[in-house]
Parts: sequence; C-alpha cells; structure tokens
Amino acid sequence: MPPVTDKDEAQTRIEIDAKLESAGWVVQNMQDINLIASEGVALREVTVSNGRADYLLFISGKLCGSLEAKREGTNLGGVSEQNADYIKSSTGVFQRWVPKNKPLPFQYEATNNEIRFCDHRDPKPRSRHIFHFHRPETLKERLDEGSSFRARLQTLPELNTKDLRACQIDAIKGIEKSLKNNNQRALLQMATGAGKTFTACTQVYRLAKFAEAKRVLFLVDRGNLGRQALKEFQQYTLPDDGRKFTSLYNAQVLGTAGIADGTKVVISTIQRMYCQLTGNELGDEIEEHSSYEVGYDASSSNQEVTYNPHIPIEAFDLIIIDECHRSIYNLWSQVLDYFDAFLIGLTATPTKKTVGYFHQNVVSEYSHEDAVIDRVNVGYDIYRIKTEKTEQGGLLEAGTNIEIRDRLTKQKRWQLLDEDEVYDKKKLDRSVIAPNQIRTVIQTFKERCLPECFPNREWIPKTLFFAKDDDHADRIVDTIRDVFGEDNSFCKKVTYKVGKKQAEDTIAEFRTSPRLRIAVTVDMIATGTDIKPLECVVFMRDVRSQAYYEQMKGRGTRVIGDDVLKKVTPDAPTKTRFVLVDAVGVTESDKTETKSMEHKPSVSTEKLMQQVAMGDRSPETLETLGNRFIRLDAKLDENQREQFTRLAGKPLALIAGELIHAANEDRVIALAREEDPELEELFANDAVMPLHNPDVRRKIEISRKEAANAAVQPIHKEEMRKMVESLRRKTDQLIDDSADELMEAGYDEEKAKGLVKRYQEFIADHQDELAAIQLIYSKPYKQRHLNYEQIEDLAEQIKQPPYNIAPLSVWKAYEQLVKNKVKGVPAKELLTNIVSLIRFSTGLSDVLEPFPALVNERFTTWLDQQEKQKEDQAALSGGVKAFSPQQKEWLNLIKDQIANNAEFEMDDFDYIPACKKQGGLLKAQALFGKELNTIVQELNGYLIA
Repeated sequence: MPPVTDKDEAQTRIEIDAKLESAGWVVQNMQDINLIASEGVALREVTVSNGRADYLLFISGKLCGSLEAKREGTNLGGVSEQNADYIKSSTGVFQRWVPKNKPLPFQYEATNNEIRFCDHRDPKPRSRHIFHFHRPETLKERLDEGSSFRARLQTLPELNTKDLRACQIDAIKGIEKSLKNNNQRALLQMATGAGKTFTACTQVYRLAKFAEAKRVLFLVDRGNLGRQALKEFQQYTLPDDGRKFTSLYNAQVLGTAGIADGTKVVISTIQRMYCQLTGNELGDEIEEHSSYEVGYDASSSNQEVTYNPHIPIEAFDLIIIDECHRSIYNLWSQVLDYFDAFLIGLTATPTKKTVGYFHQNVVSEYSHEDAVIDRVNVGYDIYRIKTEKTEQGGLLEAGTNIEIRDRLTKQKRWQLLDEDEVYDKKKLDRSVIAPNQIRTVIQTFKERCLPECFPNREWIPKTLFFAKDDDHADRIVDTIRDVFGEDNSFCKKVTYKVGKKQAEDTIAEFRTSPRLRIAVTVDMIATGTDIKPLECVVFMRDVRSQAYYEQMKGRGTRVIGDDVLKKVTPDAPTKTRFVLVDAVGVTESDKTETKSMEHKPSVSTEKLMQQVAMGDRSPETLETLGNRFIRLDAKLDENQREQFTRLAGKPLALIAGELIHAANEDRVIALAREEDPELEELFANDAVMPLHNPDVRRKIEISRKEAANAAVQPIHKEEMRKMVESLRRKTDQLIDDSADELMEAGYDEEKAKGLVKRYQEFIADHQDELAAIQLIYSKPYKQRHLNYEQIEDLAEQIKQPPYNIAPLSVWKAYEQLVKNKVKGVPAKELLTNIVSLIRFSTGLSDVLEPFPALVNERFTTWLDQQEKQKEDQAALSGGVKAFSPQQKEWLNLIKDQIANNAEFEMDDFDYIPACKKQGGLLKAQALFGKELNTIVQELNGYLIA
C-alpha cells in the first residue's frame, strides 16, 4: 500500500462540506441547483467572469459571498487575494444582495484545518481567522441589518461622562478606539476597586444601544464572581433615562439550560462555557475554585473544543474577560478561540503573558498607585509577625508521649515517639499541628498589632484571614474566638466547603454586619469579592504567584464613605489605608508570574484530580495520577477497596491501570492499529516512518483522546474525588503543643526604606526646582515667598511614574524609620505638607512636622513679637498697644490660607470665601490701613521659615 500523503484539495473539500452542513448550509452541485431549498446554500464549482469559484454562497436564494477551498497546509493569506477577485466579478443571472458594481459581502477561504473570513461591509475590510463557518441565519440577520457591527462602531456618540471617574472615562474611550480600529483583542488595566465591572456595564450598554451588539459574554474566574457581576448589571442605572440595565436588556448567569433567547449579557465562568461547548458535565464545586488555586498547566491539555451548533461561533459580538487570570488564556483559550468576537480583558494585575495574549494592545492603564493618589484606592502598611515555629519549625523529642490526630475523623490518640521528629515550617498545618503557633500569632495580632495600627479603637477593624486549607481555617476560627473571648458570630469561616449559599450569606453579612468582625477564608474571597469596610488582611499562608498575591492584597484596597464605614465599624475614622499583617513571610518570598507544572511531584493529588475534572487529558497528568492511585491502593485494606469500588463503579487499581495505559504511547498506537486496518498495514511494513505522517499522528491522537476520556470518567464524580482524598491523605497529624515564642512584631521596615529611597531619588532628580526653594529660604524672612504653583508642580511630579509616591506614605515611612524626628502625621494630605517633607529631606529642618503645625507655631511667635513691639512703641510715643480682636480674626484667616496653600496674595481677600464674607479687601484695608500689604508679605515669609 502506498504511504499516506497530505490531504489533497478534493479530500479537504469533503471535510469543508461537512463543516458547512454542520453550520446549517446545504451543499449543492450545479446540476442539483435549488437555491431556495434552504436558508443557506453553498453551490460548488461555479464559473464567474474571471475564473471558477469553489463555492458561491446564497442566502434566501440571493448571492451573498464566496468560499475558496484549498488543500491542507495551504497559506490562505495569498488565497484571499484570488478570492477577492471572485467576489468582485460578474456572476451572471444570480440575484445578489448587493448591486453588481459592489463586491459580495462575505468572503471565506478554508482548508480542512483553517478558515479565514472577511466582511466587505466593514469600514476597512480585513480577513480574520475563525473557528468555523457562520450559520446562514446569522448572515441573513446581518444582511437585513444593512450594516456590519464594525461599521456601526464607527458612529458611536460622545460618551456621557456623568457619574464616571476619570479612569473609567479613559478606559471606555480606549476600548472604543481599539474597537473602531478593528483590533480583535484589547487589555484594560485598572486597579482593584476602581470600578472595572461598572466600566464594563457602561461599555456594554453603549454597544448594545448605539452599535446594536447582539450579545455579550462576560467571563469570570469563579462562580461567586459571576453572581456578583449579575448584581452589578442589575443595579446599573442607564445614564440616559435612569432605568436599570435589566429593565431594558436581559442578563443571565449561564446554567445547564444554556443561553436563553433574547439574552443580551451572558455571565459565565470559563469552565461552565467550556462544558457547554463540549457537552461535558461540570461539578458545582469546580466553578467555585479560583484558577490560581487549581494550578492548571494548560499547555499540556489536549482536550479540544469542537463545533457546537447550539452555541455557534457568532453567538457573541464581544467577550469581556474579567480578571484575565492565567487559566483564561491557557487551559480555556479554546473557548476564546472558538467565538468570532472581540476580546476585551479586564485586570488589575497584568503579567507579561497577559499583555502578550492581548497583542500588547493595552488601551488604558490605571495602576494601584494612581488609584491611591486619586483616592479611588487606599494604600497599605505592612505589619510583620514572626514566631519561632513559623520561621524555624520545631522538634518533638524521642521518648515523649505526643498526641496524634487523624486528619479525617479528628480522633486523637497518644503515642510514644521512638526517635526525634524534626519538622520545618513547611510541615506546619500539614503533617504537624502546632496550636500555640496559631495562638501566638492571634495573641500578637490582638495585643500588639491592633493597638499599634489602630490606636484608640474599641471596635476590632473588619479583618480577613487567609488560611492554608479548610482544616487550618477551622483552627484559626476557634483560636480567634478563644483569644478575643467572643462568640460564634464574631468570627466565621468562608470557604466553599461550608456550602455555596451559606458562604455567600456570610460574605454579605461580613460587608454589612457590625457583629461579624473577622472572616477566615482559603480562596473564596481571594479574588474579585468586594468588601469595602475591610481594614486589615492577615496572611497565615504563603503565596508564590505574584498576580494572585496582588489579587489577595486587593481585598483591602477598596475605599468607602465615612458614613457607610461607621455603620459597620462605629469608631472607625476615614479609611485612608489598610494593614497587611504578614505572619508567614508572604511579603518576603519570591513570586513568579505563573506556576511551573513541569515537576508533577509539586502538585497535590487533589489538584490533579480537579484538573482532570476541568478537562486536562495530558499524558503527564494521567500517568502521575495513575501511579499515585497504585501507591494508594497498596495501602488500602479489603474493606476500603470494596467501599471504593461500590462508589466509583470499578476498583481503584483498574482505574489506575487505565490512566497509565491512556498515557502510554505504545499502548495508544496499538489501540489505534486494532481499530484501523490501514494503520495496521502501515506499521507492519515500517514501525517508525508512519509516526512522521500527520494523518497517522492525527488518528493516533484520536485514539489517545478516546482512551483518556474513558479512563477519567470516574474522576468526574465529586464523591470519588473526595473518597480518594480521604483514603490518600496521611491521616496522622502530630500535635506539637509546646509553647511558641514571639520573635518580632512591628511595621515592615523594608517597605519604609523603599519608599524613602524612591523619595530620595525624586529629590536627586529635581535639584533645580529644590535649589529654587532653598534659595527662597536663604533670603531674609521678610523677602521669602513660596510660589503655590512651584509646590503644586513638585507634588504632581512626585506622584507620577517612575516615582508613584503619595507624600503621606513618605511621611509615614520617615515616622517609622526616624520616629524621634517626626512630630505627628498630617490630619489630611494637604498639598503644603510636601513643603515640610522638602525642608526635612534637604536639611532645612531637623524635625518633620505637619506644615499647618509649623505655621501655627510660627504665627504664635510672630504675633507675640508684634504685640511686644506695639507695647514698646506705645510706651515711647503712645498709640495702640495690641491688635484688636477683629484684626486678630483677620490675621488668623491669612495664617490659615498660608497653612493650606503656602502663600497669601492680596487678591485672596476678595476670593477666599471666609475673607469675602467679612468684607473683603476694603474691610481689611480699613482695619489695617497702610500696614496691610507689609503685614501680608511679612506673614508670607515668616510663617514658612
């Protein structure tokens, strides 16, 4: 038999025909022509004025486009030029959707593996790759509309900026500019709390109303974020008439029933949409896991999405990807590649991989630093807690009777150790439980952290603890209640294991209830969940992913109005920052953009099973899981094996063998040879060469997938995964009940040093401006006069890249590092406080104190001097001995203006409301006479001395 070759054009036509038919087209030859046999007809081999078109496409009997078919591997970029000639050519007596002097609207080029499409009604028609052919019904709708979606994007009206922040305005304008330029992918970077979902609601409304977008898909990472997004759309008020979004457009969270007719916004986890396309079942708990927690390596996944006529590729005009986590552009990239839609990514923490995926088209950037400066977010302080066991682990000595707990049943027993048991910090809360380590951290949090970070507060600030796992969370909750001497309502656990409904109720309670002060979670509140009153985030687990760490930190950044905050924390002042309590070194450990999964030993069996349930069929995962199942089976007794078999439907050892066989290439090749006689003959003649043939490799891959899908069926059962975990885990946990010692507790110095270093770089880079200020100070005080614009310019520059510094943060850093030289912290971030920072950092002052305090102190001294001079003059020649009460009132107004703005000008008498109310410049001149101008200039110089 001759060797198998690449498919020729005739063979690829067979597969193209099948794809057309699956999309609803009827494929006909010229001799069988019946253009009204179906809504859409693809007519083969039609002669036109300048050649022979492979297919002409008809909708409702009228010609609308052409399709050129080429053999496998053909570069379709060149074919599109040939096809473009066909759609412009004369097509004889066929009725057309457009006049004969205009090109046909729709142009396709295809091989059996690749399809390109161009809509010539677009402003600048450009071919793009698509997953499959469009349905004829869809093309009919588009023709009836009269213009393409891309054409309608060009006529979007001016943005109504009412109720929008500047960053949201920039974001929407950036997105729309990208859409108008026909960029298929765009990335919007916006800090946590800056209103990404509100921005998305505004954008969707504009596209729905003004560009007639058919449907939008809003993708999220976890189920509760989808439900949260639905509430945002339901609460969104239309800027035109005050109605709610959902009073005009339907929005739904995607469920098992699929996409309802007439839905404008479909909200779904990426996992759920994947399963809808593939027809796979999805366990409810899989949707509740963040992709960061599962740790999926998508590059090894071979589970493919195929065309689903119930959800065609044109189902959405736009896909908004909320928080572009690595799972979305790895494992689930097939979902995004499937749809013929614009992709808009929203993220607070972009990585290089994210930026690359969106073709480096970052349409708007609004960083956390920007958000802090604009008071959209708050910054944070780091408070570090170190204990001996947390940092160094511990020792259980031989000959000691220790308590041992069964992880699953929680049953305890005593056992005499026959050798020393040394454990490091990584084993804490895994194979070793050290109750006093948790207790020491909680006690330090209560007795040191809270009084130091939140002085003079009776109410515990709303606090979120991050635990390692559900069991760890339970023990943290119990310890918090005990240490604080409070009941169950004071502290609660929020994990998916308490049940979705109960967890969401607890989250809602945490937002609004004054009673619930502390929540403990693993990952359910780690990303996306909005809890604005949160003032403290405590890490009792380390995190290796930089993006995940930033997401977790982001839970504390949200701003909140004073009145709303006081409803849940009555004695809380304005929320100006949150405190990150680091009890494990999370702020010091190395972070990476993504987790490497090259070494499977680093991935738990629980996560491997979750990955399989989510679609992973890679040989590496299957073989690793099979080997672990074999090791587990060897440890089971007969009762456990029988119990497992009843639940899973087959023995664990058999499941293990099937997993390993599905990952074994030789086994898969043998299976493919058994099912395909042609392959058997090829391999019988040559055992190596067939493997280099693409068609052979494709057949083998089909067999591999079939074997893998069959092998993993039991793993899709949540009950089976839970039983494996209960049998697999080393159930014995050693309990180290020895005391733990606090090593260190206090604000993190590294962050303070970093801030001061960046501030000093700013000082070094702006010597010219600072020299001008120093020159002012070198003059006699009567000649000193700081220019407000000078200060404002410096304040703006320090907030901009590359410094990104909020002056108040520098102030706090100095307070931490040189506390004896800092007198208080400004009550609010006045612009003039930067003058105090400059004076201190340039050596003009030995003490850092709020500028108003400096001005008040100088004013008191100046007033005493003036009073004494007047008394001396009165003694010598008579006259007034002191300023009158009315004059002092005016002097205080001048002083306050200088404290807030570093200068007072004569025009201010008529512009400052307080001065204008008292009678303005005329009244001041009447009170002070000719001395007025001298007094103003003297105060301008003396009070900034």
